[in-house]
Amino acid sequence: MSRIEAKFADLKSKKESAFVTFLMAGDPTIKESQTIFKKLPKLGVDIIEIGMPFTDPMADGILIQKAGQRSLSNETTLNNIFDLVKEIRKEDNKIPIILMGYYNPIYSMGVNKFLNQSKSSGVDGFIVVDLPPEEDQEFCIPARKMGLDFIRLATPTTSSKRIPKVLKNTSGFIYYVSVTGITGSRNLDIEKVEKQVQIIKSQTNIPVCVGFGIKTPEDAKSVSAVADGVVVGSSIVELIEKNTPIDKICDYIKMLADAVHE
Repeated sequence: MSRIEAKFADLKSKKESAFVTFLMAGDPTIKESQTIFKKLPKLGVDIIEIGMPFTDPMADGILIQKAGQRSLSNETTLNNIFDLVKEIRKEDNKIPIILMGYYNPIYSMGVNKFLNQSKSSGVDGFIVVDLPPEEDQEFCIPARKMGLDFIRLATPTTSSKRIPKVLKNTSGFIYYVSVTGITGSRNLDIEKVEKQVQIIKSQTNIPVCVGFGIKTPEDAKSVSAVADGVVVGSSIVELIEKNTPIDKICDYIKMLADAVHE
């Protein structure tokens, strides 16, 4: 059983949803980023998503774009990210860690080298937002063969005919994007989210996590009632952008974690 499967099994036995956080590696600095990431398991975070910075993040809103630019200005590399994963693993060997980003940096490093270094560092899976199911042989299938999960996105515009394709080689969980548009945009419509989550769950036993538009403990609690996991990213990144003290960022993350686990 993979770390991701074990985590969801454990949470299901406790009738809890997973709390998933996204932060950009190397933001605001490589050192401070490492400090924050290493604190996450003790704050109630169940799954860690680490953003891999990219120069042209077409699916991201301005907050994540600027976080990526700050990270790149700090000269964050994929090797820095592998080192970050190793540092997290020194603190916690059970929490699932996912790398999220775009295919270009992976392609530039080389798929085999990237996958080997990911596995040896302690990475559990990937979200590569610009690789559709039609490109599974490029990265998804090689990752699965190495026992690493490939997590796919579904959106409000994903048709019922498209869902089986999305699900075909997906593992770990499905990431349901709760709003149309870019990260950090618009607000939640919990009734629509619940309806779409049920449509996806009717076709798979893979857990469904919901992200985008979740900013408050109330949002987090509402989503946790209808999904297997709650993903929060932009609102945490916004605190980092505002130079919020790390202890205040940690307080916010713990508040959301508590709301999800109630």
